[in-house]
Parts: sequence; structure tokens; C-alpha cells
Amino acid sequence: MELDLTWILLGLPAAFALGWVASRLDLRQMRIANRQAPRAYFKGLNYLLNEQQDQAIDAFIEAVQNDPDTSELHFALGNLFRRRGEYDRAVRVHEHLISRGDLNTADRQRAQHGLALDFLKAGLLDRAEEALRKLEGTSYEGQARLARLAIYERSREWPEAANVARLLENSGEANFGVRMSHYQCEQAREAVQQGDSAKALAILSQTLRTTPDAPRPRILLGQLQLAQGQAQAAYDTLAPLFERSDVAAPLAAASLAKAAQAAQQTRPALKLLSTHYQRQPGMDVLEAITTLQANDPAGAATAQQHYLDHLQKQPSLMAATRWLTGQSSNAHPLPAPVQKALEQAIRPLARYRCAACGFEAKEHFWHCPGCQAWDSYPPRRIEEL
Repeated sequence: MELDLTWILLGLPAAFALGWVASRLDLRQMRIANRQAPRAYFKGLNYLLNEQQDQAIDAFIEAVQNDPDTSELHFALGNLFRRRGEYDRAVRVHEHLISRGDLNTADRQRAQHGLALDFLKAGLLDRAEEALRKLEGTSYEGQARLARLAIYERSREWPEAANVARLLENSGEANFGVRMSHYQCEQAREAVQQGDSAKALAILSQTLRTTPDAPRPRILLGQLQLAQGQAQAAYDTLAPLFERSDVAAPLAAASLAKAAQAAQQTRPALKLLSTHYQRQPGMDVLEAITTLQANDPAGAATAQQHYLDHLQKQPSLMAATRWLTGQSSNAHPLPAPVQKALEQAIRPLARYRCAACGFEAKEHFWHCPGCQAWDSYPPRRIEEL
């Protein structure tokens, strides 16, 4: 068949025209999509600034659909899901980002950090720990270690917490010496609960040698020695707290008084407690003094005077109650309703309060059960703050 040049000449302009029309349609679609993506993005940003998170999420989802390759939109969407408590959707977003082959190293690490935060906020501690371990050697290493430290403290895995604290200290994050002494004290307490007092004594003795200025291991060691009948050793362990007027000394006042009585060290203990009381007046130390003076024939009268002197220094319902109770006698006892009312009135004042979150408790905590902060409980009761 002979080639008809006429048809070729006619077909070339037609093909060119069709190609031009198709390209114009593609460009038009691209312009429309590009206009829609920024519009949806800025709409979501406006909702976010107005704290309308639901509408912001809808706008960002629309933006992601228009431009699925934009990682920043995915990050914004994942963070919003996490803030709203939709952790499963946040996890899917961050896992999708990690699975993308075109993601650069910095964004991949950022997505891994976001995934770890999703698991952490959802309370999935095992999966959070696994995700945080993958951030070792990255720019998020310090943050990941601090998060792992919080996980181990929350789950009471003290050896693991000590290892991470040591890594943080070696990297120059902070000094974790006192924190690590708390971990040792927690292990000693667990040993006592399991009936292994020898192990507890060894742990506390070693901790005291490592951190001699930390009050908690000294107090726990003295109390454990006292419980085992080592009164003189307990006295020698606790006395330095009062010699240097440690702020935590009132927590050991009752134990020191018991150890002094058992070890025949009443006189030096009274002198030590009285000197500390002059520097830092407090009810715990005052009651330890009155306990030691109880065997003296004039002890009752002396105790009454101590409470009056304390009231002159600072108003105290606890001291006033002790004075009233001491003033009553067999002939003229304090009426039972009055005694009960006084005890009920002083009960809230005898509590300890966390300075970080305000959690109140009958006993002093070194690790707040409310906010998980360390050393946030002042060693003084609410009335004395």
C-alpha cells in the first residue's frame, strides 16, 4: 500500500493539538490540587490556633489526601491524634511514615520518636521502651533515655533505672548521684519485705559510703539497725544528721530517741536534739526530746514547758493539743469529746504535702506517688510549712 502523505500531513497537526489540550488539562488539574492543598493546610492551621482540634484534623486529612507525599502534614496529623487521645490513629500515621522508603534519616528518627510518644501516652510501656531503644545514637537519644528512666521508675525496675541514669550522667545530662541512691534504697526496702535483712544492710551500707551526704540511706540504715537490736550502731548512724542540722533530720528524730534509750545515750542525744531544735524548731524533734525526758521525775512538767515555749515561737495546734493533754490529770481529765475534736482537728495538719503536685499523705514519701517526683516532700508537716 502506498503511503498517503496527505493523511500524514493532516494527522500531525491533529496529534499536536490533542497533546496540547491534554497537557493543558493536566496543568489545570495540578493547579487546582496545589491550590486545594495549601487552602486545606491553612484552614487546619487556623482551626488549630483557635483550639478547634476536630476541625483541624479534618482539614489536615483533606490536605494529606491532596498531597500524600508531604511528611510535615503527616507529622502534624499524628501529633493532633495523640493530643486528642486517639493513640491508635497516631500510631498508624507514624508507622506509615517510618515505612516510607523516600523519607530522609532526620524525618525517620522524628517519626520513630513520635511513635514512642504515642505508645508512652497510651500506657503501652513495653512497646514504648522498645521504640525508645531504637533512638539510641540519634539526636533524640537524651530525650529517649529520660523517657525510659521514667518508665523504669514507674514500673519499679530499679537496676534498669540505675543503668539509664548512669548513661545520662556520663553524657553530661545532669548529676544523678542522689537519684541513684534512691534506687538503692528502694532495692533495700524490697529486700527487707522479702525477709533478706542482710542484703538490705549491705546495700544501704554501700550506698552510704557512695553518697554520705544523702539523708535517706542513713535514715533507713539507722532504722534497720535499730530493728535488729543494734542500738549503738543505729545511734552512730543517725547522729550525723543532727550534728550537721540536715533538713531531713526531723524524719529520724523518733528513731534517734529510741536508739539513745536502748544504747544508754540519753544525755548526748538530748544535747544533740536540743541544739538542732534551737536551729530548726519542729514538732518531731520536740516530741523526741520529751520522749527522752519522760523518765525524769520532772519530765512531765518540763514537757509542758517545752510545748508552751514552742507556742511562743510559732502557733501550733499540735503543740497546743499536746499541752492540753498533759495538763489534764486523773482528777480532772480532758473530756472525751474535746479530746476527739482536737485529734480530728490536728489530723490534716499532721500530714505531709508534695511541693510539686500537692498530694497529701500521712507518711513522708521520697518518691511522690502522685506526680512521681523525687524529694518533693518537705520533711516538715503541713502545719509547719
